[in-house]
Amino acid sequence: MKNVVSQRFIKCHDKLKAEKRIRSSRAFAMSLDYLPQSLSEILKGRRDVTIELLRQAINKYKLNPVYLFTGDGPMFMTEESNQNFRVLTTITTPNSDEMIVHVPLPAQSVYAGELGDPSFVESLPAFSLPDYKYKVGTHRSFDVPGNSMEPTLFEGDKVVCAFLEPTLWESGIKDNYAYVIVTRSDVVVKRVRNYLNDTKELEVISDNSFYETYRVPLSDLREIWYVRARITPFLPSPQNIQRYVHDEMKELKATIAQQGKLINRLGVSVEKALGNRRDS
Repeated sequence: MKNVVSQRFIKCHDKLKAEKRIRSSRAFAMSLDYLPQSLSEILKGRRDVTIELLRQAINKYKLNPVYLFTGDGPMFMTEESNQNFRVLTTITTPNSDEMIVHVPLPAQSVYAGELGDPSFVESLPAFSLPDYKYKVGTHRSFDVPGNSMEPTLFEGDKVVCAFLEPTLWESGIKDNYAYVIVTRSDVVVKRVRNYLNDTKELEVISDNSFYETYRVPLSDLREIWYVRARITPFLPSPQNIQRYVHDEMKELKATIAQQGKLINRLGVSVEKALGNRRDS
């Protein structure tokens, strides 16, 4: 057996059994709606644990996902730490390569509330990118909502993001970098300042100065995705066109003002020339 997650799962199973929190391996399997014969194959090292079995075991016996996937932390979570933890749903190719799940704008209104439902995530479109950096870790893309990040990002753009584990939020979130922040009620793309160590809050900042800065408490955070790339439509969106027109109007006004100054100078020069002719 090569999968270290399966090895850690077996250790959790053995600890549950040693502490008599389960009567037997068969009872453990039945409590998770899993075939005892299939569990036996996992315990003997003949097959790897499935994502669905992990999900069931985490919900039922509070196995710690951080321990399962990284080896860090305790094997089991406390009731408090278990409230906001879940297994991230991913989509893979037949070759087991993880794909990039895309969250379009219409789905963002319900995304936060459906995170615990694997079928919702599996219903979203998924794609791959050729760059190797998107083959490592879990990535997701989001439509940019609204104009709060103009002139950096425009509505109609898509941002490709890397998943940031909750255990890395305090140390891994960098000030003034752009992130997709999923709260209990919303999905936003913002720059941030990290105050999780001090006040258990993130300060979110728009590049568009029209929007005010505000703070999000740790208790409201569901997911955080680091923005790695932008996919922009080839043709300008209406918002881009408005910006271009605005910029062109500014340039036109500046040109007219400059030409006005030249005309004034020319008028002064003509008056001087006429005055010199009259004097002579």
